[in-house]
Amino acid sequence: MLTAFARAFKTPDLRKKLLFTLGIIVLFRLGQHIPIPGIDYKNVQTCMDLAKGQQGLFGLVNMFSGGALLQITIFALGIMPYITASIILQLLTVVIPRLEALKKEGQAGQGKITQYTRYLTIALAILQGTGLVATARSGSLFQSCPVGGQIVRDDSIFTTAVMVITMTAGTALIMWLGELVTDRGIGNGMSILMFVSIAAGFPSAMWSIKQQGKIMDGWLEFGLVILCGLAMVGLVVFVEQAQRRIPVQYAKRMIGRRSYGGTSTYIPMKVNQAGVIPVIFASSLLYIPALIVQFSNSKAGWATWISQNFVKGDHPIYIATYFLLIVFFAFFYVAISFNPEEVADNMKKYGGFIPGIRAGRPTAEYLSYVLNRITWPGALYLGLIALVPTVALVTLNANQNFPFGGTSILIIVGVGLETVKQIESQLQQRHYEGFLR
Repeated sequence: MLTAFARAFKTPDLRKKLLFTLGIIVLFRLGQHIPIPGIDYKNVQTCMDLAKGQQGLFGLVNMFSGGALLQITIFALGIMPYITASIILQLLTVVIPRLEALKKEGQAGQGKITQYTRYLTIALAILQGTGLVATARSGSLFQSCPVGGQIVRDDSIFTTAVMVITMTAGTALIMWLGELVTDRGIGNGMSILMFVSIAAGFPSAMWSIKQQGKIMDGWLEFGLVILCGLAMVGLVVFVEQAQRRIPVQYAKRMIGRRSYGGTSTYIPMKVNQAGVIPVIFASSLLYIPALIVQFSNSKAGWATWISQNFVKGDHPIYIATYFLLIVFFAFFYVAISFNPEEVADNMKKYGGFIPGIRAGRPTAEYLSYVLNRITWPGALYLGLIALVPTVALVTLNANQNFPFGGTSILIIVGVGLETVKQIESQLQQRHYEGFLR
């Protein structure tokens, strides 16, 4: 990986792209530390120091924002509204015929879907920004902080509107920066910014584990976390690269005096076909009961049961529910993102077939059978990876600062692999070996 970056810096064109990407990252990190107007920044810092990493219900969004959410900066919402909008549009594509038709129109249709994603991102940013301001004003953002209710200086409608508009504009700016990186930099811009947001919290989290450790001044716990992280990275790389290659043969066709086809290829079916989306879905769904209890302030039996079983991540009911939701959403997302019948029809249209399988419906049934079999290990793998932080919190007593969470490792390794692949492909285009040397 480091060799690829070193070779890229020696190529003028790639060096410009890498420096441009680094410049955007610096601007992005700068925006994550600029507070919005109307916030008492001293009280925010006081509550942050008292929290000591206890991010509670807002941990997932805070991770995707690089810690900007709890600091209530202009980039407090981070990339999360865009991720949510993209997932919603992807799900609606299966339900709404108009979106499905746009998806099949190629680049022009994809541009329309991208525009709809931007509009939905702004709408979600307004909604989430309003919720964040209301949460900060009520003191629920830092429940254990004595000055948690004094974060917002003014309760007027004008100040609230300015705060919401500022955070919405910050989300729009993040979208623009991500698109700039995609067009003029290296890798997918949104993925790079997500990578930066998650990786930014690693140093402080690792140092907190060292400070909280009790054996050998915390160095033993620190080393165990490093070893656990390396093992997880190796496992994620192995599974993310694993795929089932289904061979496809295209028959020869004579058009005039020329023959076409007759080539052999394959359909790559990844073990983890759903990526990190099932983990995000399951985490978001598990936040809903706790949020209802938090804002309802109810002391009924159901509220007490939820507070005892669905707020702390180390409860057996929470762990089992989290694992089952991840497995369910893995199958659900794979079912809507990969259509065996459509793939079989396209193969039949262009004269392709799987050796030993008849074209048409038998091919679709075979693809569905293979997809179900490889989704099981992928879903179980996602569930186990996502539960690693919970096990670590219990065994290492690492508070809530365990950095190698399932979601963070999946995103960081996935984005890193894709970025390195793109750099290597561009290096091969510029430094290919000719026939004569």
